[in-house]
Amino acid sequence: MPRILGVDIPKEKRIDVSLRYLYGVGEKLSADILKEAGIPKEKRAKDLSEDEISRITNTIQKIGYKVEGDLRRDTQQNVKRLVDIGSWRGMRHKKGLPVRGQRTKTNARTRKGPRKNATMIMKPSESKPSAKPAAKK
Repeated sequence: MPRILGVDIPKEKRIDVSLRYLYGVGEKLSADILKEAGIPKEKRAKDLSEDEISRITNTIQKIGYKVEGDLRRDTQQNVKRLVDIGSWRGMRHKKGLPVRGQRTKTNARTRKGPRKNATMIMKPSESKPSAKPAAKK
C-alpha cells in the first residue's frame, strides 16, 4: 500500500479516489494535487513509483492546504475554544447534541447514540405478601 502523509491509501483504486482517504482532501483538491504533480488521475495507486509518491507528498505540502494532522488539530482546537467560552455551540458539543439547529425530538440519532428505552411501564408496587393463617390439622 502506498503511504502518503502517514496514511495508507488503497492500492486497487484510482489515485484520484485514493487521495480522498486523506483527511481534508476531496474531489477538487485531489484533482488539483495530481495536476500540479503531473500524474494522470486514471493511474492506479499500486502502479505509482516512489518518485511519483514523493511528488504527490511534496505537492500537498507546497500547496499549503491543511490536511491530516494539522487540520484535525485545528478542528479540535476550535471545538475546545467554543466549549471553554461557554457558547451555545460549545454547550451542544459538550452535551453531544446537534450543533447546527437540527431537531432532536425525533432525529439526531448519530449525535445522541442509540435509543434508550425511556418509556418503562410502571407496575403498581405489589404489597407485601399476605400472611395466610396456617391451616390446622
